[in-house]
Amino acid sequence: MSDQHSFETLAIHAGQEADPLTGAVVPPIYQVSTYKQDGVGGLRGGYEYSRSANPTRTALEENLAALEGGRRGLAFASGLAAEDTLLRTLLSPGDHVVIPNDAYGGTFRLFAKVIQRWGVEWSVANTSDPAAVRAAVRPRTKVIWVETPSNPLLGITDIAAVAEVAHAAGARLVVDNTFASPYLQQPLSLGADVVVHSTTKYVGGHSDVVGGALVTADATLAEELVYHQNAMGAVAGPFDSWLTLRGIKTLAVRMDRHSANAARVAELLVSHPKVTKVYYPGLPEHELHEVAAKQMKDFGGMVSFRVEGGEEAAVEVCNRTELFTLGESLGGVESLIEHPGRMTHASTAGSALEVPADLVRLSVGIESVDDLLADLTQALGK
Repeated sequence: MSDQHSFETLAIHAGQEADPLTGAVVPPIYQVSTYKQDGVGGLRGGYEYSRSANPTRTALEENLAALEGGRRGLAFASGLAAEDTLLRTLLSPGDHVVIPNDAYGGTFRLFAKVIQRWGVEWSVANTSDPAAVRAAVRPRTKVIWVETPSNPLLGITDIAAVAEVAHAAGARLVVDNTFASPYLQQPLSLGADVVVHSTTKYVGGHSDVVGGALVTADATLAEELVYHQNAMGAVAGPFDSWLTLRGIKTLAVRMDRHSANAARVAELLVSHPKVTKVYYPGLPEHELHEVAAKQMKDFGGMVSFRVEGGEEAAVEVCNRTELFTLGESLGGVESLIEHPGRMTHASTAGSALEVPADLVRLSVGIESVDDLLADLTQALGK
């Protein structure tokens, strides 16, 4: 399919032509481990074993590449499986990585507890400040890692500016695009070398599948990633790939609603007397609002805020909501609430990435926004 089509059209059609055997308009679930060969080495359609490639996963990978404007997409069993494969492809012992001072707790754990054991060094920088990133670069820096918007403080990184810093240093820029989704932001077009997704979140969008993805426009790097994906084996299964493809079809309309609802929620929180700070890039007072507006189509469905009364008050707000379900993860059609310090970011305690104890994170769903506002009001007001 031509990459000249709009995002909404690509989401529904890219990689998903009608099945040649039956004409089915939705790619079948090829729940198969191996494939008949026409003579030794004679592969039908390039398939021999489903760890190496599977038609349902191929459809998802082609779709993801089209949505991010990349040459190659790769689908994995989880977002962390994607990150692990990428890092083991790009790094060797003695190399150095710059990581953000605000990042997903699982990503921090991967660097601090796993990658470091291979002899890879890392240091922390405020990636919202290109000068701080430049100052953190070392002679052996091979990767600069960015989340934008970041998790959980919704920080914004100027992707184009940090790409210049990375490339001047001979490093690659990796952008975790999970919070934005490909609909709201395409980092490759802004200079990133690789895009990472937890497809569990907005891409899948229905809280019913775990997955991850990498997308790159670099043909040589793509070949290396494909090799390591097969060699390491943490691939997305056929049914997970099919569920993720199903979610992608409605990504655009869901993100429009997530963004609209989150903007209303942020407005409520800003005016609430028990809320001391709101983190949302759509607010004009956000320190990098203009950068977000420049590189994003809209501002997404994630909102974080701090409350009067400290950690216990924040936990109580999480416990009082009725429509916002207390739970980890994000990006589903249903609204979620969590306490990052005790939940998703507990692994950052005592580090430079430790989150405020009075912080609450919302994944704003696509329910009636009036109902969501009423729920937050009663949770904050008791």
